[in-house]
Amino acid sequence: METQKGQESRRREWSLRDFEIGKPLGKGKFGRVYVAREAKSKYIVALKVIFKEQIEKYKIQHQLRREMEIQTSLRHPNILRLYGWFHDDERIFLILEYAHGGELYGLLRKTNYLSEEQAATYILSLTQALAYCHEKNVIHRDIKPENLLLDHEGRLKIADFGWSVQSRSKRQTMCGTLDYLAPEMVENRPHDYAVDNWTLGILCYEFLYGIPPFEAESQTDTFKRIIKVDLNFPSAPQTSAEAKHLITRLLVKDSSKRLSLQRIMEHPWIVKNADPSGICK
Repeated sequence: METQKGQESRRREWSLRDFEIGKPLGKGKFGRVYVAREAKSKYIVALKVIFKEQIEKYKIQHQLRREMEIQTSLRHPNILRLYGWFHDDERIFLILEYAHGGELYGLLRKTNYLSEEQAATYILSLTQALAYCHEKNVIHRDIKPENLLLDHEGRLKIADFGWSVQSRSKRQTMCGTLDYLAPEMVENRPHDYAVDNWTLGILCYEFLYGIPPFEAESQTDTFKRIIKVDLNFPSAPQTSAEAKHLITRLLVKDSSKRLSLQRIMEHPWIVKNADPSGICK
């Protein structure tokens, strides 16, 4: 079910009869995800089941169609593959690549924070995937640990494209997850690809310290901290000056002054700590 299978999945009509359904992997607002096996090839996939009733209720038809179109068109080792989809009277089924390691969020909650080598490897993988997306005019806009999965080798995969958008111009929709929103999105100003660069700074901080940098008691306080770029580095865990330098060069209010994706890949902290294979054990 590699590339050839992916092409085949769009040519042929799939149905639930083609799959043996296994254990549930997770539950979202609009449905559930199960591990499944394609009956003929025995290939393991994740089957995302979305209820049409929920799609109607929350009026997410356009968002879902966009997510499916974008994710099907992307081919990158750090982006979860969408092999195909099918539907019945009540449900839509997305056939997705199975990420054996689960959510990066789970790893972060278990370990509290990551080593500089792990964090740098994940940031490099993410940067490479986002550079690929941006070349295809896709802004992700909702990168967060819950949307990042790990495969059986520990390689990071961007999973959820629900808020992605193909765009050549600035956009003005408020979306994404609170702690990860860039100042221009909080202030409802037009935004572009640089919102993803901001999020890389947020994630780098969270990977190293275990919490997002602008976390606060209330939504309003979080917004205030983001707008002011109220950035503090805790004394523990100990983190290198190069890591802090990268974070401060990404969490910049003026989006045009944020470090470019190319410069992130060349940053001394990334060069020194990241495993170019993208594999974290």
